[in-house]
Amino acid sequence: MTVGVALNATESDNQIDATVRLAEEAAAAGLRSAWFGQTFGADSPQLAAIVGREVPALQVGTSAIPVFGRHPLTVASQALTAQAATHGRYHLGLALGTKLLTEGGYGIPFERPVARLREFLTALRQLTETGTADFEGELLTAHTPVPARVPGADAGVPLLVAAMGPRALRASGELADGILPYLAGPRALAEHIVPAVTAAAEAAGRPAPRIVALVHGVVTDDVDAVRERATDALAFYEQIPSYARVIELSGGTRAVDVAVIGDERTVSAEVRRYRDAGATEVVFSGTEIAGDADRRRTWDLLGGLAD
Repeated sequence: MTVGVALNATESDNQIDATVRLAEEAAAAGLRSAWFGQTFGADSPQLAAIVGREVPALQVGTSAIPVFGRHPLTVASQALTAQAATHGRYHLGLALGTKLLTEGGYGIPFERPVARLREFLTALRQLTETGTADFEGELLTAHTPVPARVPGADAGVPLLVAAMGPRALRASGELADGILPYLAGPRALAEHIVPAVTAAAEAAGRPAPRIVALVHGVVTDDVDAVRERATDALAFYEQIPSYARVIELSGGTRAVDVAVIGDERTVSAEVRRYRDAGATEVVFSGTEIAGDADRRRTWDLLGGLAD
């Protein structure tokens, strides 16, 4: 099982420079991958391409680009460029997005998200594997009157989905290479998420999917204070039905209930629980929440757990 971290340098003077420095620290600690979120700020495929170019020891990935407000042709261009820049170490994550950000930000109705995901993945797979597309769907159209190939990215791009609900898991198993569940504890993974996506992949004749579990957590001695900060930081997700459902399936009532906060022994045991629940990779996010000293302490531990 590989172990990675999500890098967040949004509070720095220059996010790009600071992210490269963090990536260098992560690689030195023995971590295997660095992942980048996508909202309305920095472009995550560009950020991944820069980091992957500067820090060749790391795999890099986007977690995750919403399918609303984007088009497969544009996302494929970004992803293939990042793949060429990193010589095959880029992993593209997609997400359904949320009603709040989709409608509030883009003014686009948040309708039929799983149907859109299916069409997006179908067109994107054509583009990333062949450099061409000839797709006519109900919601999306993608054609390439000129080639979309990017030399250096001919092996394609792994496609992952931040899927947790039954229909999204079915679509991901059939059309993607794996999933990126967030705030899904070991119980939800083992009992609901991994069986559903694995069964869908098997039925579609696809290989066993990657399960890249994103875990909010940090190694710290100041557990109560950090848990209080995490409660505030994660409260946003409790308003989103898909996250509320997976938190409940994990045995929690608040998002912080599935956060991993404690000493080295506690965090190591939780990483093993994720592995036993079916995670093929574990990526820790929010490691900066307790300050630089605890972030480094967390990375040192996780680096030692990476295969």
